[in-house]
Amino acid sequence: MNLLVTGATGFVGQHFVAELIRRRHRVTVLVRSEDRAQEMNWRGDVRIICGDLSLEDSFDWGLIRSPHTLVHLAWPGLSDFRDLAHFEVHAGSAYRFIRRVVDHGCKRVLVAGTCLEYGMREGSMNESMPASPELPYALGKDFLRRSLELLRKTTPFDFLWARLFYMYGNGQNPRSVLSQLDAAINRGESVFNMSGGEQLRDYLPVEDVARYLAVLTETPAHVGIVNICSGNPVSVRRLVEQHIEERQATIRLNLGHYPYPDYEPFAFWGDNRILKSLEKSL
Repeated sequence: MNLLVTGATGFVGQHFVAELIRRRHRVTVLVRSEDRAQEMNWRGDVRIICGDLSLEDSFDWGLIRSPHTLVHLAWPGLSDFRDLAHFEVHAGSAYRFIRRVVDHGCKRVLVAGTCLEYGMREGSMNESMPASPELPYALGKDFLRRSLELLRKTTPFDFLWARLFYMYGNGQNPRSVLSQLDAAINRGESVFNMSGGEQLRDYLPVEDVARYLAVLTETPAHVGIVNICSGNPVSVRRLVEQHIEERQATIRLNLGHYPYPDYEPFAFWGDNRILKSLEKSL
């Protein structure tokens, strides 16, 4: 299968491209920095196009070569979920790029969404629930999804929306709790400051996220929203404690040092029945 991937050098993207190579797909990546792409050391059929997808003329569209599937993982500004640019700028840029790829003959589009589109609900989230985003980041994602669903009515293409929950692994944001924990352990610190840690989340290793995204690219019939999640709630405290055990570290947790984040529900996780049924169908 011939695939075009954006966001290929990001946390999820680098693992996803490696998974596609393992599955022997032909991959074209659109990246801002060719040097960064070369650092990935991908071994396989990967073609690199350098450009900025928000600037329509920053690369040669003739290089796109009508991909069978576009997997759009790129999204700027992830360091600040409250930035209004998520829906004022980034959603529109993504829409214009995706529309142009579809106009070039792409028949299938997979876009990474976010579990934060569900809003401040608690409990198990399933795909039939209406989106209720409260953060600019989640609102931008939801706006893009709705825009692409409208586009399908005039320009037909298969459309999958992968709602990513929480993940961890090599290459994750240095501000994430496990990255900060690793840094503290590596510095030899005796105490790690964190929140109370009782909030419940749905976590997957990033390699599993990459595998599930590859499953979606290979699923010929399904169209719609799919949760990318484990289906199992786990407390942040337990996740941290397990990581300390794996590192065989003796660092002590200073629970309650930081307040709980106010931009996400205290306890929520994903329903993964659709994801599992698609995986079994292949």
